[in-house]
Amino acid sequence: MTIRVIIVDDQAMVRAGFAALLSAQSDIDVVGEAPDGRRGIEVSRTTHPDVVLMDVRMPEMDGLAAARELLSPPAGVVHRPKVLMLTTFDVDDYVYEALRAGASGFLLKDAPPADLISAVRIVAAGDALLAPSVTRRLIADFARRRPAAPSGGAALRLNGLTPRETEVLELIARGLSNQEIAARLVVAEQTVKTHIGKVLAKLGLRDRAQAVIFAYESGLVTPGGA
Repeated sequence: MTIRVIIVDDQAMVRAGFAALLSAQSDIDVVGEAPDGRRGIEVSRTTHPDVVLMDVRMPEMDGLAAARELLSPPAGVVHRPKVLMLTTFDVDDYVYEALRAGASGFLLKDAPPADLISAVRIVAAGDALLAPSVTRRLIADFARRRPAAPSGGAALRLNGLTPRETEVLELIARGLSNQEIAARLVVAEQTVKTHIGKVLAKLGLRDRAQAVIFAYESGLVTPGGA
């Protein structure tokens, strides 16, 4: 199955470079591009991509506002693509807010070409791009600089999880991969995937990215905690 992608970035050379790289892959088809968030929304609504590569900082409408509109569309709009944020900063409040809004992760613009290709495939498959250590630094840094009291509602939602599901959620928030969680808990990787699916369903979360945000905001884990 071919992955349909659009590229939203205000730099023409970035769009052209990413498009050339991705189009060279047999399983990826670049179906559109846009110079700002507003135009990106229009192109997405027309082309129905699987993945939107969205720059954070752009004129007219920035990537955060555009991501929110794509991921929470108005009544009558059915299509909701996966959104992968692009940034030049390894710690950026806008990216954190985009994860909260439902973006599937983020990637630094200076990442190796292979990382971009892999990121598109990971996000298209329904997973969140949270493996790079920079993502863990992003969330931990945000939480340190802007601490918030745990939400009572979030705590109540946590009560609906089994002890093992709570443990899996905590390990996800610590940045462990499915394979690492399986090794830590001495279970099969497929068992971990089953637990994650139940955690997402019970908490009403879209993906792994939102699970990490929820774990921090609910107080289940704290930056630097054991």
